[in-house]
Amino acid sequence: MPLSSSTNRRALKHTRTIQIEAFARDDGLWDLDARITDYKPRDITLASGTRPNGAALHDLNLRLTIDLQLNVVDVEAASDAVPYPGYCEEIAPDYKKLIGLNLLRQFRQGVKERLSGTHGCTHLTEMAQILPTAAVQAFAGDVIDTRDGATDDAQQSEQPFQLDRCHALRTDGPAVVKYYPRWSKTLSSVKSPS
Repeated sequence: MPLSSSTNRRALKHTRTIQIEAFARDDGLWDLDARITDYKPRDITLASGTRPNGAALHDLNLRLTIDLQLNVVDVEAASDAVPYPGYCEEIAPDYKKLIGLNLLRQFRQGVKERLSGTHGCTHLTEMAQILPTAAVQAFAGDVIDTRDGATDDAQQSEQPFQLDRCHALRTDGPAVVKYYPRWSKTLSSVKSPS
């Protein structure tokens, strides 16, 4: 269901776009390519000069290369449009500080510790924060087993990865009862002892 229609007249003032693409590489690693752009639908005056309507205020890219355990093995950052040319781009090499972090183990905390405030670019750092869930989506079905838990597949001894990671797929909820009954805490608590 889309958002409701506004009951007030509105004027577009800003557009931010975040795009993330995930690529499986032929060497067994994966690249997460993230891009953030900001546009104003008018000319804007900055301390560094005027940006004409249609010119990007920000066009920033971040690539994390990860292994199959979601460890960051390489990072590249690039700033193609910035509000302070010659200054904003200087921080790009510092994003290598993310190497060694794991996307599922305190990643966001590690990003904050290494690149918050004046130690990073606000927008690149913000974009890095959303990469763990993008990686999980990319890995789903390819690297992470997301099979239906209702099967009696003897090879599936562990609960599917996605369970208990969001409201809908909580193991004590109705969606798990319906789609993953084998892993349902609700069903297991009402089963009679054998």
